[in-house]
Amino acid sequence: MSQKAEQKQKSHDAILESAAALLLERGIRASSVMDVMKGAGLTVGGFYGHFESKEHLFTETIRRTARAMWSGLIQGAVRETSRPPVLSVLYRYLSRKHRDNVETGCPLPSITSEVAREGEPYREALEEELAGFIQDLSGLLGPGEKSRENALALLALMYGALSLARAVRGTRLSDEFLEAARKFGARALDGGPAPSESR
Repeated sequence: MSQKAEQKQKSHDAILESAAALLLERGIRASSVMDVMKGAGLTVGGFYGHFESKEHLFTETIRRTARAMWSGLIQGAVRETSRPPVLSVLYRYLSRKHRDNVETGCPLPSITSEVAREGEPYREALEEELAGFIQDLSGLLGPGEKSRENALALLALMYGALSLARAVRGTRLSDEFLEAARKFGARALDGGPAPSESR
């Protein structure tokens, strides 16, 4: 790769990182191209050398942010040998650490309502990423006709519990949402009781 191409790639990555931070903090509509480029340490004039439009930028940001989080979660679960990977995904996703680290955690609680309002092209990007999540979870659940159905239900449980826990973060109820969902998910997966997190 030439020095010019390498610099362009670094700038491209910086723009996406800035957009991801703003996406999770403010959402799509409240994040301007100017804010994104400022966060990347670049001038607004250079934006169109990387993206066709704000919609193009945030569509790619949704894909990249969701994929990075999910890949990290799956890889960590597969490396853990103390429990089945699908239970590891459940416990890691519904942990206090994940709840409290919004900037590096699952973007779904931050973006789903806005994607529903804004529609395309964001809806298609989110649908594709969700399909990937579900396929990965189905694979961890093993063969069988119920794997996809169980994966859909598990993802809905995890997303719902995390969303509610983040909404009331700092309260006892927030911890209760996480703990109850871990226990319910573990029972549904026949994995036995979920471990409680120490405070």
